[in-house]
Amino acid sequence: MMRIGFVMTTAVMVFGLGGCDQSNAERSSADRPPTEVTATLPIVNASAGDNVVTIFKSPTCGCCTKWASYLERNGFDVVTRDTENLEVIKGRLGVPRDLRSCHTATYGDRIIEGHVPVEDIRDWIESESGGLLAVPGMPLGSPGMEHPRGSVTYETVFVSEDGTRRVFKHHPAAVRR
Repeated sequence: MMRIGFVMTTAVMVFGLGGCDQSNAERSSADRPPTEVTATLPIVNASAGDNVVTIFKSPTCGCCTKWASYLERNGFDVVTRDTENLEVIKGRLGVPRDLRSCHTATYGDRIIEGHVPVEDIRDWIESESGGLLAVPGMPLGSPGMEHPRGSVTYETVFVSEDGTRRVFKHHPAAVRR
């Protein structure tokens, strides 16, 4: 079930991702010590028409910062929220575990998970009514994960508000010489 359009304002148990360490995100909560915090974080932007993308990321994540810069270069207004509480935010927004990446963003009541290309975001805004768009993991060569030798094959996944999934766009590998 997608949970969209709320504000987190209560004391919660959190399990941070710690930078871009995917293995940490995949460990069970029993393997990580909980930290209790009280947070008031506006999770969802007031209006998607404002062209604002709010990115929740670890303060130490370089690829998340690169993705934020990429969005700005491509016409989005970006607000970054450095936090150690990414798992809580992802959970509150209903981001499925198998689609998670190193950062989560909101655009109005829409959720963007991971290194989603700008073209996919724009097509999604024009063609779908809401939901979630995700690039799971951290695929080499995706925006923010650029590599001089090119990219691996990856897919952008759309999850509708009723939880139905489909491949939104396929991105084939590209080799640079």
